[in-house]
Amino acid sequence: MHNMKIVADSTADITCLEGFSFSSVPLKIITADKEYIDDAFANVEEMVKDLSVYKGKSSTSCPNPEDWLAAFEEYDNIFCVTITGKLSCSYNAAMIAKSIYEEQHPTKKVFVINSLSAGPELKLIIEKLAFYISQGFGFDKICQEIQEYQKTTGLLFMLSSMKNLANNGRVSPLVAKTVGLLGIRIIGKASDVGDLQPLDKCRGEEKALECIVHRMQESGFNEGKVRIAHCFNEAAAQRLKEKIQSKTGDTSVEVYPCRALCSFYAEKGGLLIGFEKK
Repeated sequence: MHNMKIVADSTADITCLEGFSFSSVPLKIITADKEYIDDAFANVEEMVKDLSVYKGKSSTSCPNPEDWLAAFEEYDNIFCVTITGKLSCSYNAAMIAKSIYEEQHPTKKVFVINSLSAGPELKLIIEKLAFYISQGFGFDKICQEIQEYQKTTGLLFMLSSMKNLANNGRVSPLVAKTVGLLGIRIIGKASDVGDLQPLDKCRGEEKALECIVHRMQESGFNEGKVRIAHCFNEAAAQRLKEKIQSKTGDTSVEVYPCRALCSFYAEKGGLLIGFEKK
């Protein structure tokens, strides 16, 4: 594998990548009462339960450059994938680590990818990096190809609560209060610059799932890969999978639970959908 390694922050919801050198660098969720580290040992169910009744401010903390450097170990070629720089300083910290690492090891290279997204879209990018490595592509070729691939992926989300986003200062408390009332679900997307952008308000989960499929097709989705991360709502994720496959045939759709950081943003009942488009 040409001594190559993939490193991602924990918003990718991946802890290992079979057959490849991989490390997950954890973010943290911080309240006045507790700190939750988004690693393989995080008790996500307990965190979600705690936050559902927590009334104070909450925040997230990104990995520092030393965390990234530790994950690089001493590989020759490293590919870093981070949550959108609009939501976290994870990308900036990874860029600092890249500068330090390349200065210390002049023959080694680090490529940092700002996903402009979160969750399942990072997973798609990582899967594609692994494919390129398995095909024996060189470092520069992979850097070029993955940037092109990023133009063909998207992220949609469905939220039934925005309490944490309000406590985190991302949305106004007034906006947050309307979500969940009368079964309202918010559908949104990661924009081209990495903001989380609300698109639709749907009354009821079934309408929201139909809206997601419509928005995917509108974005150019046809029969590419789909990755659905859910926050304690596997039933809705499976129904969405069925709706997607009924319209597109034999599409590769994978359903899995969010880890801690993505659960913080998605909240209980939420879905994050990464997909390939034309």
